[in-house]
Amino acid sequence: MASIFELNYLQDFQSLPSALYSSVSPQGLEEANLLLSSEDTAKLLGLNTENLGQGDSLKLLAGQGVLSTWNPIAMKYTGHQFGHYNPDLGDGRGLLLAQVEHQGKQWDLHLKGAGLTPYSRQGDGRAVLRSSIREFLCSEAMVALGIPSSRVLSLVGSTTKVYREEVETGAMVMRVSESHIRFGHFEFCSFTGQHDLLKTLSDHVIKQHYPELKDSNTPYDDFFAITLDKTAKLVAHWQSIGFNHGVMNTDNMSIIGDTFDYGPFAFLDDYDANFICNHSDHQGRYAFSQQPNIANWNLAVLAQALLPLCEKENLVAKLDTFSTTFSNYYFEMMGKKLGFTKHGNEHKTFIEETLTLLGDNRFDFTFFFRTLSSTHNHNSFEKLRNLALDIKGFDNWFKKYQTALLADKQNPEDDSQNQARQTRMNKTNPKYILRNYLAQNVISAAQNGDYTPLKELHQVLLTPFDEHLEFESLAQLPPDWGKKLEISCSS
Repeated sequence: MASIFELNYLQDFQSLPSALYSSVSPQGLEEANLLLSSEDTAKLLGLNTENLGQGDSLKLLAGQGVLSTWNPIAMKYTGHQFGHYNPDLGDGRGLLLAQVEHQGKQWDLHLKGAGLTPYSRQGDGRAVLRSSIREFLCSEAMVALGIPSSRVLSLVGSTTKVYREEVETGAMVMRVSESHIRFGHFEFCSFTGQHDLLKTLSDHVIKQHYPELKDSNTPYDDFFAITLDKTAKLVAHWQSIGFNHGVMNTDNMSIIGDTFDYGPFAFLDDYDANFICNHSDHQGRYAFSQQPNIANWNLAVLAQALLPLCEKENLVAKLDTFSTTFSNYYFEMMGKKLGFTKHGNEHKTFIEETLTLLGDNRFDFTFFFRTLSSTHNHNSFEKLRNLALDIKGFDNWFKKYQTALLADKQNPEDDSQNQARQTRMNKTNPKYILRNYLAQNVISAAQNGDYTPLKELHQVLLTPFDEHLEFESLAQLPPDWGKKLEISCSS
């Protein structure tokens, strides 16, 4: 394991044409301190974190300096925001510093909250402590849940004043990802008529991530097909875990199918298919239930951008597969949540009836599935039943569940089968998620100088399927004030 000064740095993206970026130096934070770091992310880089929060290492994480082997740039892209094309986008508060190569893989280092860039528009290029805490925790939580996501290496706080609705303090997150390229990069190249640049960018992505396509007769069509499949699987993950991204603009869509750009996100509390977590989303474009449709829409925009490189008929044919691809992933994941061993669409009708039950009874999404795994025990069964608003409806549903288990060759009267099912379900249904009220509690404590709740929540989120009996309070149902919190995009 190496120090941050000794990693194997590359300038891979920076070797592309300069139309794709602007060189920018970070603006450092004052009186910086390392609040959290990720050991798992550090291992991906081959990094020793022992002295990461001290001396010159801390200065790098706080934007107070750069290594000679770095070349900080702000990436240029465009995108559709709430369905409308915006040509003026780009990294407005983050800088791509370099890539790190370790054990045959490359990882981008991206400093978020690093100050003004040519694409900051009316912003100041800063990120505040509250949003940085949310991004750090959610990135770690999503990876632990098995959902593709950008990673984080460090969370740095400071005394730097940042002005939002009130005076706050600035923070920086070192984001780590296999790619920071977005759908919006392809829109920029294509919609500005830079078709040679579009080909160069596409070739770069294929070389970096899909080298198996180098001998394909239709590499760009195949690249789009892979992107569609990864995006469909990603959103199926979101829907199955109850995650609402909140702002699925095309510039927030990762070309490699990672969850990306954590802003006004939320995990569902009481199940509401039409829940909106972004307080700026007045029309509900990015409501929870709309995420699969928006993913399809965004892929159509990407397909349009790739038209100079592909046959339209091929792209249309691939787009037509999205609904089936998403459904296959989604119903397989939901079947696992219910403990079924047969996957696919066999249990589609029952799964849809289950979601109706959740909505009608306002069951907590995470609590319901976690508790369902142990309903062969009377106490757990009664715990769920007593939360139902329609007890008769719940009883009828539960009888159907028993019948569905029998059809799945599982006997609800067999203790060994019940235990095996509970074990399977508890590897799929987390006990702990990053509820918005939990995030708000640790943010409030951190803003008052107490980082212990933040560190405890971080540790629990790293193993969300474990019991963690000493932190049982973090798995409790949220208080009324903590339900359905709407979050601002402001950072």
